[in-house]
Amino acid sequence: MEGRLLLFDKPLTWTSFDVVNKVRSLIRYKLGLRKIKIGHAGTLDPLATGLLIICTGKMTKTIDQYQAMEKEYSGTFYLGQTTPSFDLETKPDHHFPTEHIQAEMLEKTAFRFVGSQMQIPPIYSAKKIEGERAYEFARRGEQTELKAREIHISRFDITRYQPPEVDFRIACSKGTYIRALARDFGEALGSGAYLKKLRRERIGDIKVTDAWKVEDFDRHIKGFLD
Repeated sequence: MEGRLLLFDKPLTWTSFDVVNKVRSLIRYKLGLRKIKIGHAGTLDPLATGLLIICTGKMTKTIDQYQAMEKEYSGTFYLGQTTPSFDLETKPDHHFPTEHIQAEMLEKTAFRFVGSQMQIPPIYSAKKIEGERAYEFARRGEQTELKAREIHISRFDITRYQPPEVDFRIACSKGTYIRALARDFGEALGSGAYLKKLRRERIGDIKVTDAWKVEDFDRHIKGFLD
């Protein structure tokens, strides 16, 4: 009840709230702490995996502090195609040439994105527009515009190029959408791209290698009761 920082490796297809709800259920009903507060410090998309920080009790007051920390991601861009959601939530809608793209070009283009810049969030996002989530407009097929916001990328490394896939490692500020970066990166290459895979490796100095698997935490709680 005084508060704990719990680190989880979010599974693929789970929402961040799925993890919170699972942890809340274990704590409330198996440990009998029915009124405990629980929240997470930074959403991960269902198609992303990796570090999710969950705060309990009085530690929920520190959520904003963790949300403001630099994040580090690894993942894969798929070149030559785009999707409306900028990831695999939706099917490819446009195709582009990739024959002109060489490894050296990837490195130079990635370097152009290092630093402060303005980024337009994806329409398939949880950003609010007149009280509604942006993805609700997108799923209804309604056109709307999101305002660009300032972000900062401190590191953008290309770690593998096996056409049409590009692996990367990125360190960035709060509010950076890697899906939107896939869109912008593809355009900067004179092609298109979408985000095929994403994993959050780090938040501040906290690493995913120190995180629980959800199933291991479940077994830990059961073992504690036994």
